[in-house]
Amino acid sequence: MSREILEAMHALAREKGIEPEKLMMALEDALLSAYKKQPGSAKYARVEMDRDTADFRVIELIIPERLEAHLIVETIDEGTTIDPETGEMREPEEPEIDPRKFEEYRDQIEERDVTPDDFGRIAAQTAKQVILQRIREAERDMMYEEYRDRVGELITGIVQQSDSRYTLVQLRERVEALLPKSEQVEGERYDHSQRIKAVIKEVSPSTKGPAIIVSRRDPELIKKLFELEVPEIADRLVEIANVAREPGYRSKIAVVSHADGVDPVGACVGPRGSRVRMVVSELRGEKIDIIPFNDEPARFVAKALSPARVREVLVDDDAKQATVIVPDDQLSLAIGREGQNARLAARLTGWRVDIRSETEFAAEEAEHAYEEEEVQGRCAAILSNGRRCPNAALPGSRYCGLEMHQALAAIDSDKIADLTPAAPAGAAAEAVPDAAAETVPDVGAQSVPDAGAQPVPDAAAQPVPDAAAEAADDVPAGDEASAAGESPPTGDAPATGAPTSEPVGTAAQAGSEPDEPSGREAASELAQAQLDTEEATLADGGEHARVQAAPEAAEGQAT
Repeated sequence: MSREILEAMHALAREKGIEPEKLMMALEDALLSAYKKQPGSAKYARVEMDRDTADFRVIELIIPERLEAHLIVETIDEGTTIDPETGEMREPEEPEIDPRKFEEYRDQIEERDVTPDDFGRIAAQTAKQVILQRIREAERDMMYEEYRDRVGELITGIVQQSDSRYTLVQLRERVEALLPKSEQVEGERYDHSQRIKAVIKEVSPSTKGPAIIVSRRDPELIKKLFELEVPEIADRLVEIANVAREPGYRSKIAVVSHADGVDPVGACVGPRGSRVRMVVSELRGEKIDIIPFNDEPARFVAKALSPARVREVLVDDDAKQATVIVPDDQLSLAIGREGQNARLAARLTGWRVDIRSETEFAAEEAEHAYEEEEVQGRCAAILSNGRRCPNAALPGSRYCGLEMHQALAAIDSDKIADLTPAAPAGAAAEAVPDAAAETVPDVGAQSVPDAGAQPVPDAAAQPVPDAAAEAADDVPAGDEASAAGESPPTGDAPATGAPTSEPVGTAAQAGSEPDEPSGREAASELAQAQLDTEEATLADGGEHARVQAAPEAAEGQAT
């Protein structure tokens, strides 16, 4: 083969951007294929070509049978196939020798030069086809190597064709990309010869070259567009921490600054909004919210719900949930149309966001407060509406001073020793001995001595039985008969008005008129009055008011 052909191959390699060595190897394979087509060709052979002179020779390989199974590469016999690019017939592949194993056993393999004098027309045609095929394969491999590491990059292309299934975008000469329907933004139209921007989503090899899939829905598109428009992002002074996007409607991006004095939000917005306006224009009117990133979840969630104003954020770290309280007039704005704003905020922050208005949250808090089983210092009784009694419990008790709630306290056997249950009239009279003790001596000191100087008038005898009734319960059990009004033993009775040594209660009872009430009845009335006063003042004045009311009632009765 002449040097002119060798120079032509080098020129072809430069034109196609293919390494000359690959073309040389392709030519060797082509010549070997042409040799295999000749009658009587060797079963195993290889072609060697001089890289300087382009001379070649065919060498037959005589492999021992014991090594044949180790050296041969297994191939799948598919029969005759058709090349999808050229439509030409392809013969089944001949058994090939593994090059690595060949070098290992080369000293055991005999070689013989079987170069034919002339390949003929069929051999030349076969060589031509193989060379063209290898050139195409080399171009496909080069394109695949170029684009497989560019996944996620921003590319600009021209629309060549668009239908309901996909849009064909030309990236450069002989390199095309597919924009499938699933990666298109709803509502966008792509006209012929229109220039669009997209990001490379996937690159895979194929028989017709690398299959490049591009996308306009991917959130990475927003990052790359801002990187193109904002120098601070390109210089790594400002970083886009996260992106949440609903293509065609709204997007939220979180930005953070890595340099002092650089405002990340202002850098992305640009002078008079010029930078963000270019991004919005490329996205065909999609709204963009730029949020400053914050390490504190509560602040980050509050900012992520922009443009709504947030009053308070309650964070549950374990459940990674944030409860957001907003003013009543900001609730719909915080949630957004069909929950869009809340969804984007949740995606941007990575937290589950629960939005509540101030009124709704206050009502829930109040309801939860009533539903708590243990409320410190509050009455344990449950009202008819199902809520807990709001009154404070009495000291040492679980219930307030209301009569019905005290009845519940009486049923509670665990606390009955600490309570003061409702008692009979006599027992109520015993509860105020101090008041009776203070009243009786004063009355007796004023009434009895005067009665000794002159006959005791009826008017003077009337106040005495009341005082005596108060002291009746203080009389020992053995004197109950005297306190009940029984006559003294018969004998020489002292004269009227003479000094007496009998108890005041006995003298007063003996001098009382028959129509006056007995001492027991008077004590019962006084105790009932005391009990009514106690119940009336219990809820308002508490225990202190009840104790103060008892002496006043007793003093009023005595006078």
